[in-house]
Amino acid sequence: MSQNDPTISFKYIFKYDYNPVYINGAQGGISPRGEIIANFYLERQPLPNEITHAVNPDGSIGSNVIATDPENLNSLIIRYVSSGVVLNYQNARSLHSWLGDKIAELEKIIRVDDLSSGGELNNRQ
Repeated sequence: MSQNDPTISFKYIFKYDYNPVYINGAQGGISPRGEIIANFYLERQPLPNEITHAVNPDGSIGSNVIATDPENLNSLIIRYVSSGVVLNYQNARSLHSWLGDKIAELEKIIRVDDLSSGGELNNRQ
């Protein structure tokens, strides 16, 4: 590139509370305006709001749980929705392309690591 070629620089500005979060799923769809909506979540086991234990004769907490709130705690899975995005068609296509590039880069790294250790890509997933 010669010195006369036009260039542009981008400066990244982060909110003071910027904090990337781990996600392991997404839920969304197409809006009435034709935009793609993706809500990102972390799927996990729930924590009880309250548990009740018996008290042993010596005053220590017993190991048996008498009650939990909510009662159906063991049949629940929490999907904590931390953030979401709304994308128009062109931005969705650009993000799709960018993600595809990053996945391809990661697959090359994984293959190199697996080849050097004698493993296969499928064993890592």
